[in-house]
Amino acid sequence: MAEVAAAKKQSAWRVLGMALSNRKTGFMLLFGFASGLPFALFLGTLFAWLTEAEVDLETMGVFSLIGLAYAFQFLWSPLIDKVDLPLLRRLGRRKQWIVPMQVLLGSFLVTMSLLDPKSQLGMFSLLAGIGAFASATQDIAINAWRIDVADERATIDILSTIYQMGYRLSSLVGGALGLIIAARIGWPETYAMMGAILLFVGFVGLWAPNAEGVAENSQGDEQVRALRLAGELEPAIRSRALVAVGLLWAAAIGVVLVFMILSLTSAPEDRPNPTEFTVNWGPWIIVATIILPALIAGWLAGQKKQGKHLLSHDAPPASGGSYAMDHLYRALVLPLVEFVGRMGWSLVLILAVVLTYRICDAIWGTFAYPFYLGELQYTNDDVAFASKFFGVGAIIAGLALGGLMLTTIGRMATLLIGGILAALTNLLYADMAVGGANMAAFSKAIGFTYLIEQVPGIGDADLAKLTITIAFENLAIGIAGAAYIAWLSSIVSKKFSAVQYALLSSLTLLIGTLGRGALGEMIENQGYYDVFVLTTWIGLGAAVLVCVEWYRESRSRNSGVVQPDIAEVDHDVAAGS
Repeated sequence: MAEVAAAKKQSAWRVLGMALSNRKTGFMLLFGFASGLPFALFLGTLFAWLTEAEVDLETMGVFSLIGLAYAFQFLWSPLIDKVDLPLLRRLGRRKQWIVPMQVLLGSFLVTMSLLDPKSQLGMFSLLAGIGAFASATQDIAINAWRIDVADERATIDILSTIYQMGYRLSSLVGGALGLIIAARIGWPETYAMMGAILLFVGFVGLWAPNAEGVAENSQGDEQVRALRLAGELEPAIRSRALVAVGLLWAAAIGVVLVFMILSLTSAPEDRPNPTEFTVNWGPWIIVATIILPALIAGWLAGQKKQGKHLLSHDAPPASGGSYAMDHLYRALVLPLVEFVGRMGWSLVLILAVVLTYRICDAIWGTFAYPFYLGELQYTNDDVAFASKFFGVGAIIAGLALGGLMLTTIGRMATLLIGGILAALTNLLYADMAVGGANMAAFSKAIGFTYLIEQVPGIGDADLAKLTITIAFENLAIGIAGAAYIAWLSSIVSKKFSAVQYALLSSLTLLIGTLGRGALGEMIENQGYYDVFVLTTWIGLGAAVLVCVEWYRESRSRNSGVVQPDIAEVDHDVAAGS
């Protein structure tokens, strides 16, 4: 047994070594950095610049619309999977979107640095808004690239971990470091510097590898031609499904566009509230773009499985309107049909994990600063030190540990351990909510308090217990995040990676937004302690669901049922999962 364990361990370390020495890993770190930097600059640091420029708060509210680009990015994800950009297709299926978006973002940031945000607010806000959509588009393409290029050397687990490391590093560079740089050289110069960084990444990205094989070049056309082969659904049935799904998606996109137009054209006092829009309309947009289309896709998959409404012989090649309908079906409906048909009733379990696994930290982020500054009465400097500098270091350490665990003990084991740890760290905050006596005693016992007391100006025992609490939470979030992104990436198909991943990840983002209102009301009525106990139970419930999903995957693997496109890069056996 010891020899077998040693062999597995050696195999796992070999896999890790191959992944870290692969050029795909280096580009993944670069792309992760490029993905996170615009988010930090548009949704964080930008408000500090606007405040310094004395832009009023009502006008600043328009800039919160930028967040909608990230929340609803799945609405245009089919374009990333289907549309080729003129003259850029030769770069590769994903790079034709990644590189231009990075160049566009870099150019926008440099241009913004030349504008005065107060006297030229119109152009300034336009660039920021378009930049956010370019950033969200880049995110869709980068996530799809990560899934497409994964192989037995650069595994999906390691690439997902490296991506998040780059993302977290960029949040530090664009956030805390950006504030420090701006205080010394000014905001225009800082944004020009950040823009130059993205332009450099876009240039280097030209040499990033593409997915190997024929699929990179002709996958979409082959899928469209396959729709006309014997055994596929009849065109009339597909057309009806496409019209239904198309109307649902068009209605959702229309609602978002109307909201944005009203926000940009109305007087400040008449502008709709972005948070209320997300809470009130977000669930209906999810129903229209995910739930109802998934039911339609399930019906189509069922018809095909039962042998109903199928072509008895090859149909003539599509042309004209039918050609366009086939391409639209491939872009909008086929990704859902493939996913629902492959997962079957397991989709209910998968959605349950998606909706609960990251809900604790997704909701908590909004209330973190009110808790630190208002409830616990820490200063801005205290929170900046504990959460921005020490905290980011802890989360990067957690990601590194998560990547190691993915390689050595397997994806599902890491997903379970990360979920349990992330849930239990809520109890640390519960202790802080009632005084933090236990965290203070623990910090002192291990010598951490003495270490923090050496920090000039702000170091004391109170800062030590806050810092160690945030450190444990971020360490757990790093492990859970590495496992979650790897698992989410593993269940989508490479054939439709952009659409399927964007849809699933959007559920994680929106469920946090939708739950904040109820959590805020609970904080007001019952206090923080009860909220932290509740989120602990939610996190543990998610861990139970992970156990069920682990059992489901094990049964599928033992019965010989593997997920298409992922089996070739899955290294759980080598990792001893």
